[in-house]
Amino acid sequence: MLSTEEQSRLLQVAQTVAQRAYAPYSNFRVGAAVLTQQGNIFAGCNVENASYGLTICAERAAIFSAIAQEGGDHMRIQAIAVVNEQNLPCSPCGACRQVIFEFGSTAIVLFPSQNGLKVISVAELLPEGFRF
Repeated sequence: MLSTEEQSRLLQVAQTVAQRAYAPYSNFRVGAAVLTQQGNIFAGCNVENASYGLTICAERAAIFSAIAQEGGDHMRIQAIAVVNEQNLPCSPCGACRQVIFEFGSTAIVLFPSQNGLKVISVAELLPEGFRF
């Protein structure tokens, strides 16, 4: 369960980091904030590239930052918030859903939807997520 305070903090961090995104092609700046089970918050933003396949989503940037600090064998996601500057509906893409699932199969995901803030488990976003 995620407290209202934790939700607010994650959304605030994600909104702040969205302003730092590098999005010269889409002009769609996205920020993400990950709360790990150790209680740490890590942020990431989207970084575009002229070779679109080299672009990284905000969610994966935040998760990879968390892994770099806590270690891939230990880092587990409790929650992740994803926002954009325009406050448009913005759920994680399929690749990000899989990465979130890999590091937190019970993680809570927060993002703007057409009906306001959506708070949902990653398992609901990615039923039958890939496992090894």
